[in-house]
Amino acid sequence: MLFPFGASRLPCTKLWRIVIVVCLCLSSGLFGANGQRTPQEEVNALLSIKDSLTDPYGNIGNWNRGDPCTTNWTGVICHNLTPSDGYLHVTELLLLARNLSGTLSPELGRFSYMKILDFMWNNINGTIPKEIGNITSLELLLLSGNQLTGSLPEELGYLSNLNRIQIDENQISGPIPASFANLSKARHIHMNNNSLSGPILPELSQLPILVHLLLDSNNLSGYLPPKLSELPKLLILQLDNNNFNGSTIPSSYGNMTSLLKLSLRNCSLHGEIPDWSNMPSVAYIDLSLNQLNGSIPTGALSENITVVNLSNNNLNGSIPESFSKLPRLQKLSLANNLLDGSVPSSIWHNRILKASERLILDFTNNRLSDISGSLLTPPNVTIGLQGNPLCSNRTLFQFCGPTEEDFSNSLNVTKLNDCSPQLCQPPYEYAPASPAMPCFCAAPLYIGYRLKSPGFLDFFPYFNAFQEELSSGLGLNMHQLDINSAAWQKGPRLRMFLKIFPMYINDSLQLINESEVLRIRDLFSGWKIKENRVFGPFELLNFTLADAYQDFPPPASSGISKGALAGIILGTIAGSVTLSALVSLLILRRRIHKQHRHSRKRLCEYLKFLLSSIKIDGVKDFTYNEMAQATNNFDSSSVVGEGGYGKVYRGILADGKVVAIKRAQEGSLQGEKEFLTEIELLSRLHHRNLVSLTGYCDDEGEQMLAYEFVSNGTLRENLSGKFKVPLNFAMRVRTALDAARGILYLHTEANPPIFHRDIKSSNILLDSKYTAKVADFGLSKLAPLPEIEGAVPGHISTVVKGTPGYLDPEYFLTHKLTDKSDVYSLGVVFFELLTGMHPIYHGKNIVREVNIAYNSGIIFSVIDERMGSYPCECVEKLVILALKCCKDDPDERPSMAGVVRELENIWMMMPETDTKITEELVISYPGKVVSPPPSSSSSLAITSYASESVAGSDLISGAIPSVAPR
Repeated sequence: MLFPFGASRLPCTKLWRIVIVVCLCLSSGLFGANGQRTPQEEVNALLSIKDSLTDPYGNIGNWNRGDPCTTNWTGVICHNLTPSDGYLHVTELLLLARNLSGTLSPELGRFSYMKILDFMWNNINGTIPKEIGNITSLELLLLSGNQLTGSLPEELGYLSNLNRIQIDENQISGPIPASFANLSKARHIHMNNNSLSGPILPELSQLPILVHLLLDSNNLSGYLPPKLSELPKLLILQLDNNNFNGSTIPSSYGNMTSLLKLSLRNCSLHGEIPDWSNMPSVAYIDLSLNQLNGSIPTGALSENITVVNLSNNNLNGSIPESFSKLPRLQKLSLANNLLDGSVPSSIWHNRILKASERLILDFTNNRLSDISGSLLTPPNVTIGLQGNPLCSNRTLFQFCGPTEEDFSNSLNVTKLNDCSPQLCQPPYEYAPASPAMPCFCAAPLYIGYRLKSPGFLDFFPYFNAFQEELSSGLGLNMHQLDINSAAWQKGPRLRMFLKIFPMYINDSLQLINESEVLRIRDLFSGWKIKENRVFGPFELLNFTLADAYQDFPPPASSGISKGALAGIILGTIAGSVTLSALVSLLILRRRIHKQHRHSRKRLCEYLKFLLSSIKIDGVKDFTYNEMAQATNNFDSSSVVGEGGYGKVYRGILADGKVVAIKRAQEGSLQGEKEFLTEIELLSRLHHRNLVSLTGYCDDEGEQMLAYEFVSNGTLRENLSGKFKVPLNFAMRVRTALDAARGILYLHTEANPPIFHRDIKSSNILLDSKYTAKVADFGLSKLAPLPEIEGAVPGHISTVVKGTPGYLDPEYFLTHKLTDKSDVYSLGVVFFELLTGMHPIYHGKNIVREVNIAYNSGIIFSVIDERMGSYPCECVEKLVILALKCCKDDPDERPSMAGVVRELENIWMMMPETDTKITEELVISYPGKVVSPPPSSSSSLAITSYASESVAGSDLISGAIPSVAPR
């Protein structure tokens, strides 16, 4: 045999990994070389776009395999628009909420047939390429929710077919280009929450079908153009939080007959309010926080009006009687003005309110002297008169206490039924009752949805109408759509979580199949749902499939071209050849195994040679000298931890990068196995919530692994009081969510999926921004592959390894490892987050102790005092989730996808102030590892038992410094 030999020893098990890599390379090469259906110019453009982006989750990792249009590259939608050229052309690029960063490539301008360009809700920075202006076919330009900077390219005004431009929630500066007056087909211009400056162009009044102009929260100045009143279709004019210092509201704005919403809050406006009696459609007027003067117009307002906010101005005179004839009014705020005279009680006496309706009247801090008419108020009416002279009258004192300023921020709109949710196994849950079937289990689609500028502040009166409107727009029966929750956000905007269920027809459950999923997603992402005037514009925040579904790729075309068929044939041949080689190598390995030791050694040395020729992307093969230099020759001062595998050092590479270096103990067979496992797994895992592998060293008889250095310690250290700033509850929920997302990636996105097998708080690290990262894959196992018959086993039979207190009881007894084993271990971590306790302390088990406390109704007695105040309902939900994760029967535990969903729900329930405090802590203590304060320990933080791995390792429980880095 012509084997090249090396001098070092390498385990023979690497043979199979090499064979698999070679198979994949051969197969992908043959398939990619034939059967191309996408024009090469568009293929090259997609690859350039991929190169300019950072994709930590690997969401567009398949953008290098085969043909974009026929192998369904993520987010790439193609159509055969020009049959004469024989190509499929990219018409939609849908990369909504893919956790992408980096920049937008100028090569985006290469797509001559593109209609939808969607990069919303990512972390992309840089500028908007002017080359996008070359895509004359473009209809939807969707870049909201990124970190884009720079000015708007003039070239965007050349997009003659553009229907919608959404660039809101970025950091774009500079003026609005004059060319935007050419966007004759634009219906939606959403550029709010940026840093745009300069005046609003009067030429925008030339846009014939514009319905929504959202420019709020910018740095716009100058004056309000009177010509905007000439926009014939305009429904929403939202210019809040700009600085039109010295400008008045043009009188012509009172003649906008189509206008639904006029919002000019906090714009430094002066002068009088125009007469509004010629605005028959208006439902929402907000002119608060300006310097408006004069009296309130006495003309009759539209009967559609829901909100009038004129607070914090310099208005004088009396409150007009015209406010008494508004049947849909929800809020009238005239606070902090100079109004005098009487308050007409007819404003609330002329209203007949349903049980779910409310009316807020805020007249605080004026010069009002009394109330005319009856003093009786319905129970659903809140009146505020504090700070007026009338409050000196004892008979009116009931109106002078503190008032509720706004409607509830969090609206629980879930409908109750007689079904028992606990009878459905996750991800299934009871669908809303329908005429055909009152109770049945089904897996829904989960959709994040938001109304950007609704014409109301109280959602309850519109709830049924909205559900009917949206279900009709989606082509669904009304009972298929469940509005799970709704909450007001800044804007004000109304965020919702929707669930779409299958339905029963003729006693048969009609599953949501692939075509139905694609149809529904297309309606949302393409803005093909008819917009109701009152509900205003909507936006899709996310589109999530339950575990029961596959994320169906969009179909590119029907039929297979001759080139593609040739590629399949050649790929099949390549696969057959590779399979034959694999079988031959298997036979060879068995024969060699029976031969003398020197033969085995020669084969292993040959495999060492092969390994040295394979370069793993992003993972460097370091020499021993490089590792020694990084650690000052492995000086003891560089040691930051030690586990069963060996010591961990803090190192600084030649390029200045700080890493954690794990060095195997000499002669450790267990370490050698972990070494191979971690290189194999981490080299192909890329996720923001997993510790990344920087490189490895297999030199001079030493085995070392270099990881990214994570600066804020392990979760266990943070819970044990080693740091000055204890984790508050919001930070703990975020840590739980981060860890769950990382494990979900292992279970569902890694190819093949992976069971971690050693989830514990010392294997969860916190970086400089307190983002949690799961570490230590030395005990991990690949999930089972399909058997010959195509069935996938539900478990792996393997020797029990892990850490006491975290071990799944079922796995411990049966040696059957499943994804639910990781769910159990993570549930134990949740208990640690809640209580601060170790999994085992004084011989007691944390799972059993929390179970007893919960069943006894004293759960809050074991909650960690160091996390300060917390919302009780959120804590209780996290307790319930942890208890479910730690059920003895694996089938009763949720999937990791279910865990992530529930944690996301808990996070969304958190008070906004708590999440803000969390962000402030991250900013205040970025990457600082500080000493604990004196007497800060809690009686619940029992640390008498230090968990040790069973036949495992602690990896980077010691890969973090316990003192501040020098």
